[in-house]
Amino acid sequence: MLWIKSLHIVFVVSWFAGLFYLPRIFVNLALVASGSLAERERLLRMARKLMRFTTLLAVPAVGLGAWLWLGYGIGRGPGNGWMHAKLAVVVLVLGYHHACGALLRRFVRGETPHGHRWFRWFNEVPLVLLLAAVVLVVVKPF
Repeated sequence: MLWIKSLHIVFVVSWFAGLFYLPRIFVNLALVASGSLAERERLLRMARKLMRFTTLLAVPAVGLGAWLWLGYGIGRGPGNGWMHAKLAVVVLVLGYHHACGALLRRFVRGETPHGHRWFRWFNEVPLVLLLAAVVLVVVKPF
């Protein structure tokens, strides 16, 4: 079980690294001047590659977490309300990941869906979600 936990942590950390950086690329895409096609294409290439890599990291992160929950019974039974809250956070992280993909598709179509300030705030969401997940798992407040 400790191997599964260790791998789960590594994949979650790696997944979040991508979720922290991808919106930073969006900030730069929102700032690209309209005539800078080469810069825009370079940033889009970086964003596409990072999105693919981040998605590949999310799959084992979620799979290993499910294995710990369902296979080993971690967070199951009475007095484990923290796990329900953590699962809600995981759903929010998956939604954020999906939103990043949707925003990337809009950039690829040539749209600039929001300004750079919006993306700077959007970039803070995974930090809040990671903080919530870690506190729920470590502190187990309920």
